[in-house]
Amino acid sequence: MRYFFRGKTLFLRGDFRAASTGVNGGLRKATTIFNHTVDHAFDHAEPLRPMEEIAAGMGFSRDFFGLLTAVPIRTTCILHYDFITLFVTAGVTNPNPAPAGTINIIVHSAEGFTDGALLETILTVTMAKADAVRALGHPFSGTITDAVIAACEGPVCHTYAGTATEAGRRIYRAAFHGVQEALARHEGRVERKAPSLFIFSRYGGDHWVEWSPEGCPYYPCHFEGQQCDFCYCPLYPCLDSGLGQWAESKNGGRVWNCSGCTLLHIPKVAEYLRKNPEASLRELKKVAS
Repeated sequence: MRYFFRGKTLFLRGDFRAASTGVNGGLRKATTIFNHTVDHAFDHAEPLRPMEEIAAGMGFSRDFFGLLTAVPIRTTCILHYDFITLFVTAGVTNPNPAPAGTINIIVHSAEGFTDGALLETILTVTMAKADAVRALGHPFSGTITDAVIAACEGPVCHTYAGTATEAGRRIYRAAFHGVQEALARHEGRVERKAPSLFIFSRYGGDHWVEWSPEGCPYYPCHFEGQQCDFCYCPLYPCLDSGLGQWAESKNGGRVWNCSGCTLLHIPKVAEYLRKNPEASLRELKKVAS
C-alpha cells in the first residue's frame, strides 16, 4: 500500500480486497481508495459522479472505493500499529448544526483478512468510534454520514477482527485514539498545518507517539543533511535483503529490521518519491545510485 495527498484528497493505492459502507460501497477488489474534502455547498444528490471524476483526473481506473467529507483533509490523522494503518478525518454534526463534518475511517491491513474479518473490522471500528465520541462527552455516537472502508493485502492471516483478536485489538485502539485526535484538530483544540502521523510505541510502556520532523531530538539519526519526510517508511516492509533483514521481536515473533537503511533519507530520493508516490523500489535505488 502507498498513500499520498493531492490537494484536498488522500489516496491509497494497492491491490486491495476491501469492504466499504460509503457511496458505491460493497465488498470487492479495488486498486484505489480515497477520502476527499468537498465544499460546504456540495450537492449530495449525485455523489458518485464527482468521485468518478476524482479517480479519472488522476488517471486511475473505476475499481475504487471513495469517501467524501466536509472536514479539511489537513486534519487527517494517520495511525500505524504494526501491520494495521488507520486514516481518520472527523467532525461531528449531531445534534449540532455546525461545524459541518463526518467521521470517515479507512483501515488497511498489510496482512490478509477473510471477507468476514473485513466486515467485522467495520463493526470494531464503529464500536471504537462510538466509545471515542462518548469519551469526549458527546451524547451521541457519531454523525448521520459516517463511513468506514476496511482493506487488506497479502495472503489471508486473519479470520476474525473482533476485539478478542490481535488484529481487532489493534484496530480498536487505533480508531479510539484516532477519532479523538482528529476531532481535536477539526475543532481547533490542536493546531496542525498538515496531516498528523502517530506510531504505536512499546518503548517505556505502550503508548501513541505523534511524530513530527520539527525539533526531532534524534536528528540526525543517520547522517548530517538527511531528509526526514519519510521517517516512517512507506515501503515497509520492503523485504529487500540489501536494505534490511528479519529479526526476533521481544514477544517472540519476527519483525523486519531496516534500522540501517538510509535510502529514503537521501535528499534526491525523498524529493523523487514526493513527486512520484508510486515509484518502485528499483526506481528509488536507481535515483540513489
